[in-house]
Amino acid sequence: MNKGQLIEQVAQKTGLTKAAAEKAINAYNETVADALAHGEEVAILGFGSFKVAERSAREGRNPATGETIQIPATKVAKFVPGKKLKEAIAK
Repeated sequence: MNKGQLIEQVAQKTGLTKAAAEKAINAYNETVADALAHGEEVAILGFGSFKVAERSAREGRNPATGETIQIPATKVAKFVPGKKLKEAIAK
């Protein structure tokens, strides 16, 4: 499902217009991104949690040349599914 399809589904299920559904989805995305950027965790009961994780520096290889390169440490977003989401997927 892409963003356009998600907007359409949200509009149908909520009775909102597509424009209003798009605004709501964009606001949700921005809110989660801002919270993660400030190091906060976003937990949605029954759905899951978004967290920031540290990825340590490591050695890698340039696939074109085979040369060893250093990949710097970075922060990444991780999603941990909640119990209800896991159960819904398992069905």
